[in-house]
Amino acid sequence: MPQISQTKQQKIQEQILFHLYSIFPKQVFTSDIAKELARDEEFTKTLLLELEKKQLVIKITQNPKGIVYLRRLRWRISNKAHEIYAKHQ
Repeated sequence: MPQISQTKQQKIQEQILFHLYSIFPKQVFTSDIAKELARDEEFTKTLLLELEKKQLVIKITQNPKGIVYLRRLRWRISNKAHEIYAKHQ
């Protein structure tokens, strides 16, 4: 599989952020985001983890009942990123 340039990765990360902003406050699984963007789940997960390091998305590891997910992760846009997007809309 060919390498994806850093510029294109940033564009895809922007698409991820926009998708999470458009469905805020809903929390979605990695697979749902990958399906929406027509990307591989593992690739999407690595991009989401990079966004988490930048504090733009929040990883949710428990379901609403407090049970920890063993294999899945849910994501939502951080409050900071949501405020920035809201100002530019």
